[in-house]
Amino acid sequence: MDFEHSPKVAALRAQLQAFMDEHVYPNEQRREDELAANARAGRPCATVPVIEELKAKARAAGLWNLFLPEPEHGAGLTNLEYAPLAEIMGRRYWASEIFNCGAPDTGNTEVLARYGTPEQQQRWLGPLLAGEIRSAFAMTEPDVASSDATNIECSIVRDGDDYVINGRKWYITGAANERCKLLIVMGKTSPDHPQRHRQQSMILVPMDTPGITVVRDMALLGVYDPPFGHPELRFQNVRVPVENILLGEGRGFEIAQGRLGPGRIHHCMRAIGMAEAALELMCRRLASRKAFGKLLAEQGVWRERIAESRMLIEQTRWMVLHAAHRMDTVGNKVAAQEIAMIKVIAPNNCVKVVDWAMQAFGAMGLSQDTPLTAFYAYERHLRIADGPDEVHRNAIAKQELARYL
Repeated sequence: MDFEHSPKVAALRAQLQAFMDEHVYPNEQRREDELAANARAGRPCATVPVIEELKAKARAAGLWNLFLPEPEHGAGLTNLEYAPLAEIMGRRYWASEIFNCGAPDTGNTEVLARYGTPEQQQRWLGPLLAGEIRSAFAMTEPDVASSDATNIECSIVRDGDDYVINGRKWYITGAANERCKLLIVMGKTSPDHPQRHRQQSMILVPMDTPGITVVRDMALLGVYDPPFGHPELRFQNVRVPVENILLGEGRGFEIAQGRLGPGRIHHCMRAIGMAEAALELMCRRLASRKAFGKLLAEQGVWRERIAESRMLIEQTRWMVLHAAHRMDTVGNKVAAQEIAMIKVIAPNNCVKVVDWAMQAFGAMGLSQDTPLTAFYAYERHLRIADGPDEVHRNAIAKQELARYL
């Protein structure tokens, strides 16, 4: 396997790094100030002006929709080619949106590009590709163990020319944002189907459809996440036309597997960028602070943690690149074990690096004065989001045992 960057990727990587240096990092405080202003105005999930300004700059620079492999919609990059770019964007957990590469829009865009009808694409795909709207993916439910998605109880019932949706969802990332206009909802259309994985369907639901209630926003580790939000939603007799179904009844799991493979690896790519940023912050801190008569950087415990951090990051990066290579060459289904492995490895390794960086900063590492707490929340939630560690470990073991049983 040759993981050397192609000339195209090397050029994009240099351009993206320059954009981050010139436009993103210098505007971190402005973003915080505008978020605070929105909160004071009673609209914590309103548009952040600086992000919209930077999106226009990124699009003009051609740094737009880099995640999409289809050249007619995106940059035409493979998973392996996209990996170093996602890592750079991941150095600030909120930066991917600037390049129209933020979750959950990326996964939803891929769903519409691959599974949507021409009519569905015309209404929703174009605005998503242009960054004019945002979207959310409504799957997780509070009343069932959603790690087993066959437990989902949200009902999608055919009634004439409509489907009627009833149920509760929560931790629906992005659904609190004022620019969120579309939900992709997973629920049961055939609860009595003998094949458990043919009971579920996905359907497109405009956010302004009557019967949708944003019950409350949900915190991550006690912290809310404006302007995206992770709210709890209630669906009460929500009616949408039958043509809003994706692929047809009973195809929900099929779509989910196509969506979650790239989505999982994109999360892992961004996690590496956060870990790199955390290690950089840790090293700068240790090189500038003294305790017990010498620099922290000269103390053995911190040198051990720096070395361990570098090894954890490199292990993660090479495993992610290997998984990306497998996805590109043999397909997501065959590469399922590699995807599952990196989904466990990346958040566990990277959250350890972030935790050590927080420790190096002492009290400041727990404050709002560094991005580390946001990094920690993001990395820690990845051990649950898109399938918890335990589910992925079980899948890895089943594949490993299959050759013996």
